[in-house]
Amino acid sequence: MSKAVRFRAEGGPEVLEVMDVEIGEPGPGEVRISIEAIGLNRAEAMFRGGYYFERAENFPAKLGYTSAGVVDAVGPDVEGFEKGDRVTTIAGFSQKEYGVYGEQAIVPASATLHRPEGLGPVDAVAMWGSLLTGYGAIIDEGKVRAGDAVLITAASSGTALAAIEVANHIGATTIATTRTPGKKERLLKAGAAHVIVTTEEDVVERTKAYTGGRGADLVFDAIAGEGVRELSEATAEGGAIVVYGALDAKETPFPLWFAPTMRMFNAFGITMNPERLRRANAFIRAGVRAGSFQSRVDRTFRLDDVVDAHRYLESNRQFGKIVLTVD
Repeated sequence: MSKAVRFRAEGGPEVLEVMDVEIGEPGPGEVRISIEAIGLNRAEAMFRGGYYFERAENFPAKLGYTSAGVVDAVGPDVEGFEKGDRVTTIAGFSQKEYGVYGEQAIVPASATLHRPEGLGPVDAVAMWGSLLTGYGAIIDEGKVRAGDAVLITAASSGTALAAIEVANHIGATTIATTRTPGKKERLLKAGAAHVIVTTEEDVVERTKAYTGGRGADLVFDAIAGEGVRELSEATAEGGAIVVYGALDAKETPFPLWFAPTMRMFNAFGITMNPERLRRANAFIRAGVRAGSFQSRVDRTFRLDDVVDAHRYLESNRQFGKIVLTVD
């Protein structure tokens, strides 16, 4: 038996339970991992709450995408992994079928990557998933180049901080937004070229000022909702708004009168495409070797304290990644 986090009904953090479960053996195309650390993602809170793009069907339900640990069993037809390999998992599967919140987890080998030598489990989960999203939206799909300006909203999340690093790595100019004045200096130290405090400054005016009147070539937006109207005014002619989150649950209009390209980014387009994932993984590894990408952990919780961890995740107080550690 192994400890695992499950929930018997959709709801708030309090529905999460730590229970003993039988993990079993990996099947064809799967590996079993002894988990050392788990990175928390908004998608998991949404899945738990019943407002993710897919919903749990069988209860008690699993959850969790990002983990780091050691392979302890390999299923049939799996190549490239063996017992003892240090690995990290990514969002390359459905939470209706798999989940990594626990001491052990079975996951598809296709959603498992070898961990770089010397990178610990907490650092791995703080970096890999967020960097994949940042790379996918900004480089793979956004085609951002050196000299372009990237406007990044809700910039204190782990994903947004990773996006700042990705954009900086290729020579783009990063403009971060935050509602909290106290986070401005921290964002500047994290690499943002400019920071807009949205409760005190006008996003359109400041973005235009920082870009010589042009506007942002790409907006990387975690909020959606009515705010896209303002973001569209801050976008350069021919630019794009890439929405990757929905912190504002209200309906998101399409701002036709300003006519930037606007699309939703889904990391599964990267993680479930072997060739795109290969390129993304190579990009991240190169950035790690060059020192461009850093682990930014806000706070760690023990697996048994998963309810408190999810409450903290939904408080929006964090600056960086929230991580569960497994003894």
